[in-house]
Amino acid sequence: MTEENDEAWKELSEISADPPEMRDQCSQCRRPITVCWCPGLPKTPLCPQSRIIILQHPAEVKRCLRTAPMLSLSLEQNKCLLFRGKKFPSKHEGLMEILKEENTILLYVIRTQPAEGCLSTLESGAFSLSILENQSWYKDAMLGPLHYLCKFQLENGAVTHQSKEFLIKQKTYSKLVGKRLARQLKISSNVIHN
Repeated sequence: MTEENDEAWKELSEISADPPEMRDQCSQCRRPITVCWCPGLPKTPLCPQSRIIILQHPAEVKRCLRTAPMLSLSLEQNKCLLFRGKKFPSKHEGLMEILKEENTILLYVIRTQPAEGCLSTLESGAFSLSILENQSWYKDAMLGPLHYLCKFQLENGAVTHQSKEFLIKQKTYSKLVGKRLARQLKISSNVIHN
């Protein structure tokens, strides 16, 4: 063995086999303290007459920037119900009854924002409640955590970006456009222009 190999083996042997220590987490949003968005939450949770029901795919739970917890923590308990699964309403006690209620409004929210005007889960809930409750200030109060998170990210190196739709129209989208995305963009373009 050469001296260079000996040095490499020595460095490798000094690497700790123990898992790295986890950063301290906020007990409310469960994000690391340094990137906690809880200061952006309403001072007291909002209590609208309406309820928000979120149907969430299990994979969404693993996403670090998901907005469903922001929505849930902005509202009083039982004003935001979350059902996780791949097929609805099966196996979700109470969901079928909610969907059958006369005053239920079902919104389908596209997870990624492929086109201008698409909203996150939090934005959809905030805009919907502002309209349903006739309380325009709900929107600003509920979007606080998202604004707080974005501000923090921008202050720490993140950059603003455009939607896939904008990049495709400008011919600056670097990936191939699949059939599904092309179909979604065509549909959203038709809806906006009609």
